[in-house]
Amino acid sequence: MTNEQTSDQTVAGQIERRTSFSDLTITPPERAVLRALAGAVGDLAARPIEAEKRRLWTGHNDLHPERPMVFIDVENGWNEIITQDQLQCHTPLLRHWEMLLRKEIHWGSVLCDDRVIEPFFNVPYVYTDTGWGLTETQIRTGMAGGAYTWDYPLKDYDRDWAALRYPEVIIDWEQTHALFAFADDLFGDLLTVRHRHAWWWSLGMTADFIKLRGLENLMLDMYDHPEGVHRLMAFLRDGNLRKIEFLEKEGLLTLNNDGSYVGSGGFGWTEQLPQPDYAGRVRNIDLWCLTESQETVGVSPALFAEFIYPYQRTIAERFGLNCYGCCEPVDQRWQVLRGLPRLRRVSVSPWSSVSRMAENLGRDYILSRKPSPTPLAMPMMDEQAVRADLCQDLNDARDTVLEIIMKDNHTLGGNPRNAQRWVAIVREEIDRLWG
Repeated sequence: MTNEQTSDQTVAGQIERRTSFSDLTITPPERAVLRALAGAVGDLAARPIEAEKRRLWTGHNDLHPERPMVFIDVENGWNEIITQDQLQCHTPLLRHWEMLLRKEIHWGSVLCDDRVIEPFFNVPYVYTDTGWGLTETQIRTGMAGGAYTWDYPLKDYDRDWAALRYPEVIIDWEQTHALFAFADDLFGDLLTVRHRHAWWWSLGMTADFIKLRGLENLMLDMYDHPEGVHRLMAFLRDGNLRKIEFLEKEGLLTLNNDGSYVGSGGFGWTEQLPQPDYAGRVRNIDLWCLTESQETVGVSPALFAEFIYPYQRTIAERFGLNCYGCCEPVDQRWQVLRGLPRLRRVSVSPWSSVSRMAENLGRDYILSRKPSPTPLAMPMMDEQAVRADLCQDLNDARDTVLEIIMKDNHTLGGNPRNAQRWVAIVREEIDRLWG
């Protein structure tokens, strides 16, 4: 499978980083296709069940759950559900929009998890992010979604430091307004077109660290160059703080206390944001935020507490509610993480102990359980094994605020039905064991 035959459907991959939308033309057949899809999304969003899901998510996120919430994002498995040859539009922008609409319809009519289908069409800002001044050289195999390595640019902390810069966000207002007007003309009578931009997925910083300095060096430098690690983490912290302060000052933030994807799985519905003194201009303290550090999975809790956590905490202090973790086993560093301000959602990955984290979290936090996606990657999913694992998780986490989040799917084994069946099995086990 080549890059031309697929697209990156991961959450991080879907963060808009485009600096230009040069082709805003559309043919009558493309317009008809997209409007029909938008109309179908609007019809799904009007169903009473969507309001019920919003109510359940709100109670869940505010720590008053009625049952475990269920969400599946099949990520790059979408390329097997909605194949490129099914898309009828031609320009990259229109094909991207067509994929977004078809995914909404599939979520609402086939997958039938707890994701709320909303009557909105979100348009990003067109902008340039100047980056950190140094850029890694990626070495890829050419396989879409395949592994890659990179040549890190920060070879020497002292010699190369002068080339580092704090990132700047530069909005192209002319293209931003043109893109919004184009979408509003296309969809405005069917869906509410609005500016919504995911400026980041995570503010955990260690992903940027390893791009600049290398993964092995991150760990070795904690012993060989500890002052360099602190220096770079402080630089990344300060650069991110400057960025979020700029976005706040310029009015570029939007509330995420709704169907926005927050954390490494889950949605933002809550009555606890924005803050009571919110006056219409969104501040960072009115938002959810995610920090994580998957790159330090091989680092001891003590080293994590010394080199990583203090810098993440400073950023987390700026936000109203915080999520922590993705794939790293948080049970090994919980005694450190529990001090994170306004922590609400904690990722419990396949490499974490559910029973241990259930004891740690109780009903004071959301236990965001991430089952292994491996069964869904098989041509024939082992439903008995899926059911047994879910039964164990549900029993271990019975006294928690639990959500079951399926993600990190790079393939569905060529069998798109695996995703639908997974949701059905989870619902059956929740009804059997939790009802």
